Amino acid sequence: MNFSFEVLQTDPTGARRGRLTTPHGVIDTPVFMPVGTAATVKALTQDALEELGAGIILANTYHLYLRPGHELIRKLGGLHQFMSWGNAILTDSGGYQVFSLSALRKITDEGVRFRSHLDGSEHLLTPEKAAEIQLALGSDIAMVLDECIETPAPRNIAEAALQRTTHWAGRARRYFLDCAGRAGHPPQWQFGIVQGATFADLRRESARQLLQLDFPGYAVGGLAVGEPHEVTCEMTAEVTALLPNDRPRYLMGVGRPEQLADYAARGIDMMDCVLPTRAARHACLYTSEGRVLIKNARYIEDQRPIDPNCRCCVCRRYTRAYLRHLFAAGEITAAILATHHNVSFYLDIMRQIREAITFGHLANFALELRSRYVAGPA
Repeated sequence: MNFSFEVLQTDPTGARRGRLTTPHGVIDTPVFMPVGTAATVKALTQDALEELGAGIILANTYHLYLRPGHELIRKLGGLHQFMSWGNAILTDSGGYQVFSLSALRKITDEGVRFRSHLDGSEHLLTPEKAAEIQLALGSDIAMVLDECIETPAPRNIAEAALQRTTHWAGRARRYFLDCAGRAGHPPQWQFGIVQGATFADLRRESARQLLQLDFPGYAVGGLAVGEPHEVTCEMTAEVTALLPNDRPRYLMGVGRPEQLADYAARGIDMMDCVLPTRAARHACLYTSEGRVLIKNARYIEDQRPIDPNCRCCVCRRYTRAYLRHLFAAGEITAAILATHHNVSFYLDIMRQIREAITFGHLANFALELRSRYVAGPA
């Protein structure tokens, strides 16, 4: 099955309902991708992810390169076979991870030289190397290496990072196109990443430069890193206004449940975030009524499900009192059940977003979502 993307319907907000076809399945968009950093979504089995309807998940180049190694994964049949996952996979380039190692890395035009957080060994991650690793992994969608910077950032820093990101994207694209047609390489799409911090003109310039490289899809990076939600939406809209209508758009690292519809309204087709899984492990459950901090004493005798409006297997079977007990006792099952619910909740919001786009009332849905998603019974 070949790659393709088509927009099926549009909403007055600019949101798109689409269909992304990959060799490992067809994905309805807008879509939320659960994060499986080291070839596993923490606390969930692949069976559970399939039951929840996750058509695509995210894995990370940096972590898989360091452990167990991309050549081993290639030898064992690629990432899909290695982790026994038949649906689609997107791999991040690892750029965010190495840039977050501020004391352990040095950035030059060549690439990023860094020391492993595992054993201190030294490595050089170049645009070509990031592409090589992802080809070995055999993910369906691979991201180019970009330069991530802290926000807020001075304009000169943001401008320099933009230029380096474009330069690296060109190198990654040339390497990818040279290798992709060779025997033994699985089919793969490579996405460019728009940078530019919170400067609207730099965002537009980054998008224009990347369009010259003719990627089959484009991501918006470097947002949702501390700036106000309104600024994230503003910068996203600046970029999507320039991107081709017939190519998927991916906003990286977002977001909170009540924000997802806002990103779809800016023309975003793909999103990912560690929030539902990370929050679950810290006893924070997302519900249609807001957050439930399940360790609170108020839930000791609470016989209600986590979310009375949720139809996931956890909400159908277990009570808040039981979940609280599991967390208080330090049981592994607590994280498993909480993660299952949170991922289900996120995927169900995306289903509702797609339905709202179909009927042309995403703006009303987004308003309702924000109004009922209060701080909750925490």
